[in-house]
Amino acid sequence: MNEASGASVCALGFDVGERWVGIAIGNSISQQARPLKVLNREQQNFWSDLERLIREWRPDRLVVGDPLTLAGEIQAATRIARRFARQLQGRTGIPTAMTDERASSREAVRVFAEQRRQGQARRRDAELQDAYAASIILQRWLDAGMPDSPPPDVAHEHLDSPPTDA
Repeated sequence: MNEASGASVCALGFDVGERWVGIAIGNSISQQARPLKVLNREQQNFWSDLERLIREWRPDRLVVGDPLTLAGEIQAATRIARRFARQLQGRTGIPTAMTDERASSREAVRVFAEQRRQGQARRRDAELQDAYAASIILQRWLDAGMPDSPPPDVAHEHLDSPPTDA
């Protein structure tokens, strides 16, 4: 399915950290994203668990948050997320886009606190905070009209620190 034909687009969104990856699900019909799951990147079965999740939800697009600094500059986390996005696209063959994720984690903390206050979330749900951030990232991509912004080649980015494999 593709967005140009007006067909429904199902997407998974990702908030990539050094250890945890928050995952969200959303689609073009409802124009809504929601938290789904958090996976530990350090687990030996991380990629198999992620690929199983992708087979289960059968997304048309994958969207990874691009963690630029507030000034819009590249940082070490940017390189990690972009490398992850390229690996994700290479492993799945599913078109992968990147979208600005600045301040998404802070917004996720605020949203989670508000849901707790309203009785819609419990303290034990705090482990899903990265998934809440992923839902904010995915919602921003949906709200922006689902732009096609593939992950850049990380080899051409300049950082003071050496690259870290995702």
